[in-house]
Amino acid sequence: MLELAILGFLHDEPLHGYELKERITALSGHVRPVSDGALYPAITRLVKAGLLEQHTEPGAGAAPRRILSLTPAGRAALLDRLRAPKPVEITDSTRFFTLLAFLRHLHDPVAQAAVLRRRLDFLEAPASFFYDKGRPVRAKDTEDLFRRGMLRVARATSRAEREWLAEALAELADRAGTAGP
Repeated sequence: MLELAILGFLHDEPLHGYELKERITALSGHVRPVSDGALYPAITRLVKAGLLEQHTEPGAGAAPRRILSLTPAGRAALLDRLRAPKPVEITDSTRFFTLLAFLRHLHDPVAQAAVLRRRLDFLEAPASFFYDKGRPVRAKDTEDLFRRGMLRVARATSRAEREWLAEALAELADRAGTAGP
């Protein structure tokens, strides 16, 4: 998720490390805060891989700022990651939202729709936080007030996301001139 966010934000514009960290934090929120100990080694890996380049500019104060930007290889890597996300980037909500934040950079509506269809397929598979004899427990099947609350909120969230995905797939189909979801 971190490398995808770095590549995605730098696709938009060159940034210095602090600005990049602030944008990633705003995207992932309190759920997965980004630390300097994770961000800067990831940046170093991407620079060494030739996906980012950096240069120094004078800072607002006395310290110079290291400005990061994508290389052509970095742009290609971002598009590859958007075209073929890892399974965890489809199944984990926070990672999927990171993917959604940059999916617009993949200009092919057919490729965008393929990613959304993967998420929709995942959401339509029976699942639960809790199981009884291998079967998913539904909210109406538990007397536990708190588990029932978790299950109801998850069901409502999933329903809203599935509705949006269906709308988005229909719109992408129109853009591509193909049949709907």
